[in-house]
Amino acid sequence: MSILTLFMVLGPVALVAGIAMMIIAIRSGVGTSPKATAMLIAGMMAAAFGLLLSAFAFTVQPVESAR
Repeated sequence: MSILTLFMVLGPVALVAGIAMMIIAIRSGVGTSPKATAMLIAGMMAAAFGLLLSAFAFTVQPVESAR
């Protein structure tokens, strides 16, 4: 399994998990509890990480091995 395949699998999983964390945090009241605020920040970071991994996997061309 190549590293780009791993990025194509891990990226969308992190993106969906981050969005789910943001939804849970927003429903539990962001301004009222520090836990919800931390969850919102962590969800945004996870979603951005997943989006970057996916974009990287789709745009980077695999390098040929050196001969």
